[in-house]
Amino acid sequence: MKIILASNSPRRKELFKYIIDEFEVHVSEVDESYDPNLKPAEIVTYLSKQKALAVSKRFPNDLIVGSDTIVYIDDEVLEKPRTKEEAYQMLKKLAGRTHKVYTGVTIIYNNQIDSFHSETLVTFHDMSDEEIYDYIETKEPMDKAGAYGIQGYGAKFIKSITGDYFTVVGLPVSLLYQHLKKYL
Repeated sequence: MKIILASNSPRRKELFKYIIDEFEVHVSEVDESYDPNLKPAEIVTYLSKQKALAVSKRFPNDLIVGSDTIVYIDDEVLEKPRTKEEAYQMLKKLAGRTHKVYTGVTIIYNNQIDSFHSETLVTFHDMSDEEIYDYIETKEPMDKAGAYGIQGYGAKFIKSITGDYFTVVGLPVSLLYQHLKKYL
């Protein structure tokens, strides 16, 4: 049995190494649209399941792990920004406030599907427009849900977190390990 991470995220790959020494990475290439009536936890578990299912079709005898992360504030899902202006609007909305980060994970093995999620509260310090624009110029916000990386330049804007740090980075390491133990 091979263990496969169904993700193109370098952060997830790095975190997965904390749990599994040898694994392969295969990108899922799925449509990431979802029913807008889903709650945030349902969105991330649905998308993580779609990613894992797509890869499991190519590797039906192997263990597959899929994951998805969103930022949620004011009843709005903040995904990856498509433009610098979108990144600015997201960061402006997060500045000086608390939001939730949801990461969903799905494990597929032997036709069994195990989906779960983790959520963490993150509070930002206030940010000036200049700080926001300078941060966007680092390009770090452009490939991250909510337009920030807690593990990078974005760390200086984080006032506090309540919950699992790795959930915010994109893979709840401890929770995933607890679920994986029964397969390893």
